[in-house]
Amino acid sequence: ACKRTPSTCADFARIHAETATPYADEARSCPRRTLAARCAGCVVHIATGLGAGPVACADEITLPTGSMDRAATRSRRLAAATIAVAVSVLALKIAAYQATHSLALYADALESIVNVATALIAYAAIDVSARPPDRHHQYGHHKAEYLAAVIEGVLITLAAIAIIRAAYDAFLAPKDLDLTPLGVGFNVAATLINAVWAAHIIREGRRNRSPALIADGWHLASDVVSSIAVLAGLALVVLTGWVRLDVVLAVIVAGYILWTGGRLLRTSMSGLMDEAVTSEVARQITAVIADNGDGALQVHDIKTRIAGRVTFIEFHLVVPGRMSVKAAHDICDRLEDAIGKAIPGSEVIIHVEPEGEAQAAGQGAILL
Repeated sequence: ACKRTPSTCADFARIHAETATPYADEARSCPRRTLAARCAGCVVHIATGLGAGPVACADEITLPTGSMDRAATRSRRLAAATIAVAVSVLALKIAAYQATHSLALYADALESIVNVATALIAYAAIDVSARPPDRHHQYGHHKAEYLAAVIEGVLITLAAIAIIRAAYDAFLAPKDLDLTPLGVGFNVAATLINAVWAAHIIREGRRNRSPALIADGWHLASDVVSSIAVLAGLALVVLTGWVRLDVVLAVIVAGYILWTGGRLLRTSMSGLMDEAVTSEVARQITAVIADNGDGALQVHDIKTRIAGRVTFIEFHLVVPGRMSVKAAHDICDRLEDAIGKAIPGSEVIIHVEPEGEAQAAGQGAILL
């Protein structure tokens, strides 16, 4: 006997009726935020009209995990590992500063504190962005990663300002350095760990189309560059004996951090403002439509926007006026499948129009 109750199924039906959500989409958009299998259980009852009758309980259904879910899972694991790496690197850099009293190494350690904070933010954002659409966010939560990247950019900028302030104080009252091999060795070890992990998560972030991971990776990469500059500068301090060079190095590191934060903010804001796909991807979409639009007459008003791992694509499809609804629907299905294979993670919306709505070729229309 099924474990579900008539009231639960009725509640499910009422919610979906209120939000006009098709039952076929229950695995993606149930506003109850229950497991997809439980939603599927309600659908079985509603579709068969059996209520809580003696049917096989759909709570036991195992739904396949799509590529988008796997990408989100990989991104969460990488974000969690990034937190552990950031904490380890921070510990090494604090030890390096305490052993040497170098302001440049202090600047490096301060940036690592920001790394820990941004890693935590990235993990939270990836977790939120992976949630399925709900009643209040029917297009999903994909932009959460862009918001996290904006916060990272702000924190990076604040860290740079703090470094400049410390550099000013140190320039007025310089302190002797104690550049012991142990202290410098701590910083070298931290830099190597950051370099390896930054390359890894940038590569995986691109593979999983995760703006938060990519932002975190570039942040770590900027940390690596600044660390190398600091180590090279400290070598010059030892050779020249000019202690204030340590302060100059700290200011240079702060300037580089500011540039990195600004670049991250610009990129993230573009995502929040529905930036379109690149010209190369746009040409790929156009080619796929042209190759799979047999039976239709024209395509126009192609629009795209990127939201995290999802690329939203919409366009108008002109078909012969006498074509049946089923035939037009079959063309749309064929186009959606082809675009989905060419552009992983894409969601396609097609507006079908009769031939009288065709546009002139000079207005961006594509003849099929």
